[in-house]
Amino acid sequence: MLEILAIHKTFDTTPALRGVTFDLPGGLIGALLGPSGGGKSTLLEIIAGLQPPDSGDVRWEGRSVLSTPPHRRGFGMVFQDYALFPHMNVFENVAFGLRMQRLPAEQIRGRVAELLNLVGLGGFGRRSVTTLSGGEQQRVALARALAPRPRLLLMDEPLGALDRALRERLLLDLGRILRELRQTALYVTHDQEEAFALADRVILLREGQVEQIGTPQEIYHAPRTEFAARFLGFENILEGEAVFEGGAWRVRTPLGVLPY
Repeated sequence: MLEILAIHKTFDTTPALRGVTFDLPGGLIGALLGPSGGGKSTLLEIIAGLQPPDSGDVRWEGRSVLSTPPHRRGFGMVFQDYALFPHMNVFENVAFGLRMQRLPAEQIRGRVAELLNLVGLGGFGRRSVTTLSGGEQQRVALARALAPRPRLLLMDEPLGALDRALRERLLLDLGRILRELRQTALYVTHDQEEAFALADRVILLREGQVEQIGTPQEIYHAPRTEFAARFLGFENILEGEAVFEGGAWRVRTPLGVLPY
């Protein structure tokens, strides 16, 4: 289980994260959802160990990882810009983390073949990554991140650079792959459709604070704040006052009294 406990982070005098707290049980896919500038990518970098928080803690299976170097946390990461090694072919990119683990060559070949087949790139091993389309490059990046069997997969807007049609296809494949592997994952996006299609749990962030946490169904059918409702695209928002009348809660609005 991933636990995020009261994380604060300030850049100069601007707070980026203000007491962010949530957990993500193992085997689930979480989505950090919110508008740009809400602190999503900053939080992901703190979890990955790319920068420290000002205060708070990041725990995995009950143990803090803040003092653990990034390469020893056992977390994988996929970026929006792919971050592939242009001088390596597809096989070498996917095998990179496995070679860092000093695994036997035969085991590396088998794992790379398994991952390339899983992401739909069987037979691409000898291709140069510079000749691949954006969607193919992102599949290679995903295979590379999954190859060492990470405890947690972190994804920072991985489909943001792709056109909408391709993004929708890859999102379906991504959900299938992560669930097939029972991979714990945290996915950053500003697109509620992506978050709701992929995630088991959504963490809605606004200006560095958690606005709401729940399943996609819970957040969509019962947004707890005006911001949450408007961010999800609801326009039929009325001001009202909750009152207890006749043994039941009701809401007084300019249009009359409504059941709560």
